[in-house]
Amino acid sequence: MAIVTSQTELQLQVDTPQTTTTNTVTTHQIPNSTLSTIVARRIQESLTAILTKFHAGYFRVSLSFGGQALLWKTLIGPTDDSDTLRLRFHKFHPTAFTLLWSFAFFILVLLSILYILRCLFHFKMVKEEFLHHVGVNFLFAPSISWLLLLQSAPFFTPNYNQYSYVVLWCVFTLPVVVLDVKIYGQWFTKGKKFLSAVANPTSQLSVIGNLVGAQAAANMGWKESAICFFSLGMVHYLVLFVTLYQRLSGTDRLPKMLRPAFFLFFAAPSMASLAWQSIAGSFDTASKMLFFLSLFLFMSLVCRPTLFKSCMQRFNVAWWAYSFPSSVLALASMEYAEEVRGGYAHLLMVVLFAFSVLVSICLILFTLINTRILLPDDNHFLPHLPTVSQQSK
Repeated sequence: MAIVTSQTELQLQVDTPQTTTTNTVTTHQIPNSTLSTIVARRIQESLTAILTKFHAGYFRVSLSFGGQALLWKTLIGPTDDSDTLRLRFHKFHPTAFTLLWSFAFFILVLLSILYILRCLFHFKMVKEEFLHHVGVNFLFAPSISWLLLLQSAPFFTPNYNQYSYVVLWCVFTLPVVVLDVKIYGQWFTKGKKFLSAVANPTSQLSVIGNLVGAQAAANMGWKESAICFFSLGMVHYLVLFVTLYQRLSGTDRLPKMLRPAFFLFFAAPSMASLAWQSIAGSFDTASKMLFFLSLFLFMSLVCRPTLFKSCMQRFNVAWWAYSFPSSVLALASMEYAEEVRGGYAHLLMVVLFAFSVLVSICLILFTLINTRILLPDDNHFLPHLPTVSQQSK
C-alpha cells in the first residue's frame, strides 16, 4: 500500500506541471490572436468618431495661425518706418517666426488630411455641409488658410519661386472660384437660397476668400487676376453688407454659439484694404477708407459684450473666429502706420497688435485646457439648424 501510494503521488507530481503548461500556452495564445483585431477595431471606431464630428468649421484654427504668421512676417519684414516702436519689433528672431509658420503649416496639413478622409468615407456629411446655408461658407476656410501660409512662407517668395508660386496659387484659388459660381449664382437666380433667405455673418468668408486670392495674385505680379478677384469680392460684399445691415427677417439664421462669427464684419473690409494696397502699391485713400470702416465695425462690436455673453459660457471651437479678424485688423493698422507715420497711428498699431496676440494666446490656452470637448457630439450648424428648404416646407 505504501508503494502504491508513492507511485500515485509521483504521478500526480509529474502530471500536474504538464496540465498547467498546456493551460498557460492556451491562455497566452488567445489574447495574442485577438489583440491585433481589438486594436484595429478601436482605431477604426476612434477614427470614425473623429471624422463624423469633424467639419470645415475647424479650419478656424488654421485661419487664426495663418493670420498670425502673415502678421509677424510683415512685422519683422523690411520697412522704411524709423519709429521706435516699429523698430523694436524687428528684434523678434526669424527662427521664432519660422517655428510659428511651421506649426501653422502642421495644423493646416492635419486638418486637411482629416477633411480629405471625411470626404472619402463620409461624403454624405460633406454634402450636407455643402447644401447648408451656414456650413457651405466654411468650405472657403481651407483655401484661405493655404493662401495665407503661401504669402507668409519664410523660404518661399514669388520672386525666386515664381513658377511654383503660380501653380500653388492656382490650386488654392480653384475651390474659391467653384464655390463662387455656386453661391453667388444662387444669390441672384430664382430659388430657395436667394441672398435675403440665406445671408448670415459667415457668408463674408466667401468675400474674404476672393480678397485673399487677390492679394496673393498681386504679390506675384498678376494685376489683372488680382483686380478680377478683388472686384468679385467687393461687389458681393456691398450687397451682402447691406443685406445683413438691414437685419431682414430671413437673415437671422445663426445660432448663439456661432456669434463669434460677427467679427467677420470687420475682417472683410480689413482684408479689402490689404488687397487693394497690394494692387495699388501703396496704402492710398481707398485702403484708408476700408481700414476706417473696419475700425468702426470693430469698435461697434467690442462695445457690445452682451452680444457674445451666451456663446462664452462654454468653450467651443467657434471661439477661434475671434482670432483671424483681429489679426487682419492689426495687419491693416500696421500698413496704415507705415503710410501715415504718426504717433497716434503707431499707438493704434501697437494696441491692435497686442489685442490680436492676446486673443490668440488665450485661445491656445483654452483649447489645451478643454481638449476633451474639442469634438462635441452636437454640431452647431448642421443638425440643430434646419436648412432653408426645410423651413420653407
